[in-house]
Amino acid sequence: MLLAPLLLLLGSPPASAVDTLCLPGPDKACIAGTLRTDEGVLPDVTLTITDESGATQEVTTSETGKWNIQVDKEGPYVVKLDEKTLPDGLVVDTGEVTVQAKFGATLPALLTVRTEDYNASTSKWDEFLQSSVNGLRLGLLLALASVGLSLIYGTTGLSNFAHAEQVTLGGMLGYWLIGKHGMGIWIGGLLVVLLSALTGYAQDRGLWQPLRRRGLGLTQMMIVTIGLSLAMQYTYQLLVGARTVRVEQENPSVTEIGPVTITNQSLVAMAISIVVLAVVGFALLRTRIGRATRAVSDNPALASASGIDTDKVIRLVWTVAMGLAGLSGLLYALVTNGIKWDSGMQILLLLFAAVTLGGLGTAFGALIGALIIGLVVELSPVFGMPGDFKYATALLILILLLLVRPQGLLGKPQRVG
Repeated sequence: MLLAPLLLLLGSPPASAVDTLCLPGPDKACIAGTLRTDEGVLPDVTLTITDESGATQEVTTSETGKWNIQVDKEGPYVVKLDEKTLPDGLVVDTGEVTVQAKFGATLPALLTVRTEDYNASTSKWDEFLQSSVNGLRLGLLLALASVGLSLIYGTTGLSNFAHAEQVTLGGMLGYWLIGKHGMGIWIGGLLVVLLSALTGYAQDRGLWQPLRRRGLGLTQMMIVTIGLSLAMQYTYQLLVGARTVRVEQENPSVTEIGPVTITNQSLVAMAISIVVLAVVGFALLRTRIGRATRAVSDNPALASASGIDTDKVIRLVWTVAMGLAGLSGLLYALVTNGIKWDSGMQILLLLFAAVTLGGLGTAFGALIGALIIGLVVELSPVFGMPGDFKYATALLILILLLLVRPQGLLGKPQRVG
């Protein structure tokens, strides 16, 4: 039999009302989840939660496999599954995990249960498949943001270090509109994208175009983007604090495809990413504005001499790029069960790695680079790389490729001198 991963997913309430929602507050934290295997959910399984003082609480999973508990102290809590309450044929592989409870947040835990006749070689293959799917998901979400970042660089030559904070903005707007004010996920998501795109229009109209017209150099403008990035980060921290906020509070439902376990939210996010990226690719290749964008990216002076309004093209690029970044942030917050004030900063190097790997200024190169980076990040632990170094692995791949092909995968070589 195959390894049966047991996921304790985010999402529910106190021990006495397992199928209701556990809402954290200013002085409350929640630890919650769902126990399931590839054969279905696991009801009537007992878990013990112990705080750092030694006080314990017990919770039993419901008929739907859900469990949760509310705690009124911050700090480490040990979640331990009682193996005696498991169905026959299942044993605990990872007996307990420690969760760092924080007020205002719902914390997940991850335990692993396996069959008694577990085969280690089969497990490695299952782990490879699971990590590949996770890497594809991460790559698609990175691609949404990195395509816009690459288009901005291609049309203006500017490396926008504040781009990752636009990703955070998408998640924050999703939390505010959907999680806090109860707007529907589809209507709220569309509004998040529109508001994010509006910030791109406003940025170019009020900041970047005046700076371009004053003849400010790219280095000075890049420093402005760093300052803007810091300002946005601390604005998020001021508004929501250092806690992780969630767009949706309910438990995500799970789909199992062979040995791969993935939430339905992740499947929808991947489908949306593919459709949006396909539309952007079609627009760049088959529409007049797309051809004008590529012309400005290739040679702004020649495009302007040919009658193309470069300012309008650049403003459109900023608008679309910020809309894509906002969509990426919203989907990222959904599939990772939350977003923080510094989430953008954590993926900034991955975005630049994707753009550089694919070729600076090439939208399709950014797409390919993002997919490669996503797969490398998620697959590196499978091949023995410690989890803390998985991002370093992606950057190492980037360095090695640039030593061989400095222009990136789809970039054009340039003459120097």
